[in-house]
Amino acid sequence: MVKEIPLVWLPAAACTGCSVSLLNTASPTIKNLMVDPVIPGVHINLRFHPTIMAASGDVALGVLEDAVQEPEGGYVLAVDGAIPTGATAGYCNMGERDGQPVTIETRFIELARKALAVLAVGTCASFGGVPAGEPNPSNCVTLKRSLEQHGIDKPLINIPGCPPHPDWFVGTVASILLNGLPSADDLDADLRPKTFYGKLIHENCPRRAFFDEGKFAKKFGEEGCLYELGCKGPITYADCPTRHWNSGTSWVIGAGSPCLGCTQPEFMSLPYYEKVTDVQLPVVGAYWQSKEAE
Repeated sequence: MVKEIPLVWLPAAACTGCSVSLLNTASPTIKNLMVDPVIPGVHINLRFHPTIMAASGDVALGVLEDAVQEPEGGYVLAVDGAIPTGATAGYCNMGERDGQPVTIETRFIELARKALAVLAVGTCASFGGVPAGEPNPSNCVTLKRSLEQHGIDKPLINIPGCPPHPDWFVGTVASILLNGLPSADDLDADLRPKTFYGKLIHENCPRRAFFDEGKFAKKFGEEGCLYELGCKGPITYADCPTRHWNSGTSWVIGAGSPCLGCTQPEFMSLPYYEKVTDVQLPVVGAYWQSKEAE
């Protein structure tokens, strides 16, 4: 007997990059994830994901309509993308009812009310990302903000990244299946799993020795720390230096680019290729933690 955990994936204001990243998961593969038990005796039943499901139109949307009729806690809701709320939220619709478009905000709220937990997949869902960047004409908000606006108190786990590493999503789901929903001690102040977002990029960066010695690259391609070229590693929490991307092939700093801080709430507010701030080194991480506390 295999227990099935229903999962509903709702795309909101985003670029589908988070879904593409998930499809590139290597261990387990996406086939393993969709077909085989993730852990012995437990299988994820991905009921709705418009990017990869064969059904379309009313047949596909019927899955969402059926989900909101189920008993509370009957499925896990994963959302990639911010939630548009401006201009009657007409910037992002999914299907119709009685000839009228249904907004993503409406779909999200209906599904969130009945969900066991909500997973914010990617930086747009977690922190607003590109869709919520200034001037934000669609008035996009984070999942957390949308839930608060509608008085919904559900367990929320942020899995940021632009896109997030597939291991971060798969590992979070596997942890829920093995251990249940994470406790407050398992998540940081931004509701990210400490397993994946517990340390600064800076702590495990292979160029850290250059930083400590004050050897900074002045242009791309030079040897040295990339801090002067805008690297956000000293303020960014993620395990990219040890996990790597593309099946462990490389990662952004390994390819010669500075970290852009895509897992951080500040991602859209800081210039990409400019030095983050002039503070006494090497306490940049501590400096930004104190700023967030303020």
